[in-house]
Amino acid sequence: MESPPSTKKIGQGGGSSESGGSESGAEEKGCSRTRFEYFGWVYHLGTNSIGREFCHLRFLYIRGKYVMMYKRDPHENPGIKPLRRGVAGNTLMVEELGRKKVNDGDLYVLRFYNRLDEEKKGEIACATAGETRKWMEAFDQAKQQAEFELSQSSTRHRLSMENEIDLEGRRPRVRRYAHDLKKLIRIGHGPESLVRRSSNLGRHQRSNEFMEGDAADVVEAHEWRCVRTINGVRLFEDVSDNKSRSKTVLVKAVGVVDASPDTVFEVVLNVDRHRRYEWDALTGDLELVDSLSGHSDVVYGSYDSKCLTRWQSKRDFIFSRQWFRGQDGTYTILQFPAMHKKHPPKSRHQRIKINPSSWEIRNLRASVGSHGDRCLVTHMLEIDSRGWFKWKCGQGSKFENSIPYALLNQVSGLKAYIGASPGLTSESSTTLVTSKGSDVSGSISEFEDAEVAEEFYDAIAADSSSSSSSDDEDDENTQLDSKGQRVKLKNVSWAIARLALTAKKAMDGSHELDPNVEPVNLDSSLFHASMHKGKSESDANCWTSPSGAGFKIRGKTYMKDSAKVAGGDPLLKLIAVDWYKLETSRSKVALHPKSLVQSEAGKKLPFILVVNLQVPSKPNYSLVMYYAADRPVNKGSLLGKFIDGNDAFRDSRFKLIPSIVQGYWMVKRAVGTKACLLGKAVTCNYLRQDNFLEIDVDIGSSSVARSVIGIVLGYVTSLVVDLAILIEGREEKELPEYILGTVRLNKVKLDTAVPLEG
Repeated sequence: MESPPSTKKIGQGGGSSESGGSESGAEEKGCSRTRFEYFGWVYHLGTNSIGREFCHLRFLYIRGKYVMMYKRDPHENPGIKPLRRGVAGNTLMVEELGRKKVNDGDLYVLRFYNRLDEEKKGEIACATAGETRKWMEAFDQAKQQAEFELSQSSTRHRLSMENEIDLEGRRPRVRRYAHDLKKLIRIGHGPESLVRRSSNLGRHQRSNEFMEGDAADVVEAHEWRCVRTINGVRLFEDVSDNKSRSKTVLVKAVGVVDASPDTVFEVVLNVDRHRRYEWDALTGDLELVDSLSGHSDVVYGSYDSKCLTRWQSKRDFIFSRQWFRGQDGTYTILQFPAMHKKHPPKSRHQRIKINPSSWEIRNLRASVGSHGDRCLVTHMLEIDSRGWFKWKCGQGSKFENSIPYALLNQVSGLKAYIGASPGLTSESSTTLVTSKGSDVSGSISEFEDAEVAEEFYDAIAADSSSSSSSDDEDDENTQLDSKGQRVKLKNVSWAIARLALTAKKAMDGSHELDPNVEPVNLDSSLFHASMHKGKSESDANCWTSPSGAGFKIRGKTYMKDSAKVAGGDPLLKLIAVDWYKLETSRSKVALHPKSLVQSEAGKKLPFILVVNLQVPSKPNYSLVMYYAADRPVNKGSLLGKFIDGNDAFRDSRFKLIPSIVQGYWMVKRAVGTKACLLGKAVTCNYLRQDNFLEIDVDIGSSSVARSVIGIVLGYVTSLVVDLAILIEGREEKELPEYILGTVRLNKVKLDTAVPLEG
């Protein structure tokens, strides 16, 4: 399939230009709340009743908590009934699966599932990573709407767990599929002909769920010094703890690119040589060797070394790539040297190893009076220290003809290429107009009046009574408008989240524990677990509890100026850590007879927070941390509200900040330094009993988290990792935030994990 024009951004395989989302915030008649809307074209992926995979272009519409899927745009086809419909309840989870090959083209897939029953699931896909991000944010807003209605007791129909959605897309009858799937996404006859402008959800106002500011949430371990500026790009070296005998040095190139992070990410990841020749002077000839998962692949490349020096022969290389997108929208791409049996060394080529490197693409907040998107692009790599220091000191010019220098110059090429290609950024322009109502309000009102509202992951698989028998059979005779369909972009409002927050009574964050009760003794030597507490920094395979000074948390004025401050001492004390290995992942470890919670000493404690990090591997591991309060928790405090609140509230507030204190720099880049709302990233289950709350964090529930933990486990015996947990403050009266608990894991050995029987 030939590559589409760059203005369409079809994603190599015929997907539509960004899926075409739109958003709206329309005021409901007779109702004081603001209704959130988002709609656009997506692909519905699944397997039918005879086991055949399908990929259908569908129009997805979110209004408030309600989700509808149409065969055609309801704005242009008044009265059309939805093929499927449901609600986004607080048990709905949305996971980003990454890229998937569909008929020789790449799509970015989102999986929907029930947090309490992962068998109920389904998938949609978009042409670009940016569109998946917007849909994830839209579904998060829909969940907030559902939570708001439940908290206000204003909804007529409470969410029913008996009617939840299986997204696999099966129906009880067999359908006819015309020309298999290839006609659906053939150039000129599929969604690639729908060239539409996409909206940027949250561009004008910040969502608390996804935006955490620009800076890292831990104290920076590296000390960067600018050594040169070339073509508007700054070159830095890491001068922290610089050892004279070190064979390598960490350097990076940093530049500002006038485009969104989504656009830059697509350009960097694209291996199409015709596009890559436009900006990449060294690794323009790339070939995809293998797709390992939706977030990783293996790439083969070659180059003629005469472009660097006159006498050298042709060279080739293989490297693997892994990419992640953080909750703040920052993209990270890790590139490691690799080997692959499909590409042994070629004759007349010298096989080399490309330096380990990483890309970070982070959004820059628009300044007053600025127009368009801007992002900060950082390309970091590890290079030989001898050549670097000679070049930096002006003792030689050979570095300009080296591979590391050519790699650093990729940022300059990227900046110039995107600046000279307005078509790359014009697709993401947004047009906002004011609207008094919705064009499809009739069909939605009918849906809202229904007796039972199915969950979305059920509805997308159910046989919709409103769809005719010819809905899918008509696909072979349907040719979409080649001029593109109209997308109505309306004024977006984020009032749902604000209403949900302000409707609840603000809690006093300075009185989390009862000051009128005498504190109990929390001597950790009285509590025994499988991992021992470290006595000095030289101890290995142990835990300690550092202060919160190394972490940055929201300060008192955060709502006004986004200022963060250093954390203080943890509110809860870490008294023990268990390190278990299991054949299958296990929750509710606090109920096990061997658990500290079930001991006599544990039962006497006022409150214990048990955090069970379930690590997917062979075998599986569980890192169980026990945090204790020396006094009872105030019921009216933010912590009390978290302990006794519902799961939706816990998911939206439980935050973890990671920090690799010591370890390989690529692992640090993989783990990152940003706070993560765990309930938004992975599945968290909660158990509240007696004097404890257990939080089971299923790291394996996210493909991205599985990739990251795979990298960490490969280096775990040389890592010193700090973790901080806290409850996110959303209102002025909940600020400043406080550190709930910390842990330092010092060079953990996998083979010391003990089995947990029974």
